[in-house]
Amino acid sequence: MDTVANMLCAIYNAQAVGKPSIVVPYSGLKHEIVKVLEVRGFLVGSEKKNLRITKNAKPKPCLEITLKYENSIPAISGFKRISKPGQRIYKGSINIHNVKQGQGVGVLSTSKGLMTDREARKRKIGGEMLCEIW
Repeated sequence: MDTVANMLCAIYNAQAVGKPSIVVPYSGLKHEIVKVLEVRGFLVGSEKKNLRITKNAKPKPCLEITLKYENSIPAISGFKRISKPGQRIYKGSINIHNVKQGQGVGVLSTSKGLMTDREARKRKIGGEMLCEIW
């Protein structure tokens, strides 16, 4: 099961119906992706919380994501998952291209941590291309 794709799809679907925020199960990778999207202006914020699913269940770590809208229009108009659990896609720094002529952002997992496509090209670092968001 691809948890990153599920999170991106949940964000996209929640923005399509106008929800102010969503809650997804927590993982370090998802939190880092959300932080990159916050810096690039696609999301307002995020917070790690421990929530109970049912009354008797133990609290589980969750990530509450606050979504961003501009004049009631979602900040994220689309996404594409590039590297999947069954097929990893790695790119060198010279093979990393702009997403939607610079209007979008590509998220890479590099040896220096998660970063955008622009940062990776600037630092001349390649890595696993996780997703593209525009």
